[in-house]
Amino acid sequence: MSIRAVVWDVDDTLFDYTSADREGMRAHLVAEGLLDGYTSAGQALARWREITDLQWARFSAGEATFEGQRRDRVRIFLGAELTDEEADAWFRRYLGHYEAAWSVFPDVLPALEALSASHRHAVLSNSSIAVQEHKLRTLGLLDRFEAVLCAAELGVSKPEAGAFLAACEALGLPPHEVAYVGDHPEIDGRGAAEAGLLSVWIDRGTASVRAVGEVVAHRIATLAELPALVRADTRFGAPSTFG
Repeated sequence: MSIRAVVWDVDDTLFDYTSADREGMRAHLVAEGLLDGYTSAGQALARWREITDLQWARFSAGEATFEGQRRDRVRIFLGAELTDEEADAWFRRYLGHYEAAWSVFPDVLPALEALSASHRHAVLSNSSIAVQEHKLRTLGLLDRFEAVLCAAELGVSKPEAGAFLAACEALGLPPHEVAYVGDHPEIDGRGAAEAGLLSVWIDRGTASVRAVGEVVAHRIATLAELPALVRADTRFGAPSTFG
């Protein structure tokens, strides 16, 4: 069977989340006068990322709401018992700096163009529809996808098979006719493969080495490699591009 659709992750796959988060938080901490408590901006940013990763894990496990994990990130980072309104206000101020740094990776538009006539496209993200639709619209990408599915609304998150199968159901296609492209080797790569999709890991260097392990996805270093891969669909018998 040939691949008829590509489902995409957003952050650090289409959108340069890591750079935007880093630059946005740096500008926010300067504006808030919060860098004095750290030996360097790098230390503060590392602390924010550590907290973010832990709270996202809680959200993915169903232990916190999407809004709750945002508020807890702020409270833990500041070491303060803020009200929901205070935490939300702090996070909104950060978002202003964060959104000012948004950009897509340079290989995204050429890949989407190359596959626009031959494949259908959708998005599956461990975020919320409001957040990701706003992001994709701002970046000029939203109209390229016929469906946007997110964990906050689905009630199930990657790497659970149910999240990937929901994307296939939205497209009206069986998993073996759908490719999934994401930047995380376990959450995206292994999760998609175990759900029966053609799994493609775009290795942008953002995944922790500890998370890689034994990966069952096809590994690519640039989306320029994607069109040939999904057209060939080498999952059966041919060697993986993972190295």
